[in-house]
Amino acid sequence: MKRLPLRKLTDCKQTYKKSGMNQGRYVFAQLADFLPRKYFEWLVKKYEGNKYVKSFTCWNHLMVLLFGQLSNREGLRDLIVSITPFKSAFHHLGFGKNVSRSNLSKANEIRDVRIFQEFADKMVSVAREKRGMNNDFPIPNNIYAFDSSTISLCLSVYWWTKLHHGKGGVKLHELYDVKTDIPTFSVITDASVHDSKVMELIPYERDCFYIFDRAYMATEQLFKIEVSNAYFVVREKHKMVYEVVEDKDYNNPATGVMADQTIRFKGHKTKKQYPHNIRRVIFYDKDGNRTFVFYTNNFDISAEDVALLYKYRWRVELFFKWLKQHLRIKEFYGTSENAVKIQIYAAIISYCLVVIVQQSMKLELQTYDVLRILSTSLLTKMPLCDLFAKQEEEDKTDCNCMQLRFDFEK
Repeated sequence: MKRLPLRKLTDCKQTYKKSGMNQGRYVFAQLADFLPRKYFEWLVKKYEGNKYVKSFTCWNHLMVLLFGQLSNREGLRDLIVSITPFKSAFHHLGFGKNVSRSNLSKANEIRDVRIFQEFADKMVSVAREKRGMNNDFPIPNNIYAFDSSTISLCLSVYWWTKLHHGKGGVKLHELYDVKTDIPTFSVITDASVHDSKVMELIPYERDCFYIFDRAYMATEQLFKIEVSNAYFVVREKHKMVYEVVEDKDYNNPATGVMADQTIRFKGHKTKKQYPHNIRRVIFYDKDGNRTFVFYTNNFDISAEDVALLYKYRWRVELFFKWLKQHLRIKEFYGTSENAVKIQIYAAIISYCLVVIVQQSMKLELQTYDVLRILSTSLLTKMPLCDLFAKQEEEDKTDCNCMQLRFDFEK
């Protein structure tokens, strides 16, 4: 674990103390300061989210959902039971006058999901701006990885969803910015929707790379990327029918590249769906003893970089794994389609909030470590800088103890 820079935390702490904004405030209330509330209220007004609402507003709703995500509450009952003892502090926590199972369930059922979806998009843009771009990549273009993850649901409870063999579920489709490690575009569909059908919804940017697994080997959709003046790298799903236009006779055992070809599809459908030339790269993974075939419409980068770009795709899979392990998108606070979607978007908002806090306070902890510290401290009253300073002191003590042990063994 990386240690926190003491100077940075000291400066941050002094700034917070001068403003006096965090004296005697709950940690969770301080986290809410990092949310663009004016934009959220604009969305509420846009979609009339507070129409006919007397007490439990959209903002109260969002705060309760974020608390459930950050504190890792496993269900609706668990969430309500955990916050009920702090009813006198509901106003300070942003929960409103009262939070019950009935009003939270009703809010999940009837609130317009677009409020949370568009607010999640806003949080994504703020998080990307805060984190900035990693310039260590050999390719200067923006790189996005697109993939989906299925969230299995009980069909008898979530009756509106259908997968196969009597099972239910939804799919979370994510466009992931590889250079910032931030999800940039999210779509939730029924689990029966094929991955390639969502490709047409992606907002393609000029001269950017989009990395896909073999489930997205859809020539018609790939040609739309070509027309958009963007680039793609996709893994071959099954053997394609083609003719070789140019073969560079490239074979480099040191890097694993076995072939670099320019081809043209000859299949009855594929030659109509993708009429232009396309590049085909064969790569052998020595460690995994596997051979990969990639297709791309970029003819300028090296064959090694084509394989490297596909390797970056694993980052979106790590994000899905992180999201499922550390945030609540397996147990839901409602059974309707609206409730499930709202909670998934709340999970994305929570992830971005942790990143924004991490970057705003210039912490050198991993995102999960920041979440872990916050999850046990939401209802404590202390400045955020003090909270992370204590972690820094503990890391420093552990480091000194380890150094003494090593010196003794010498």
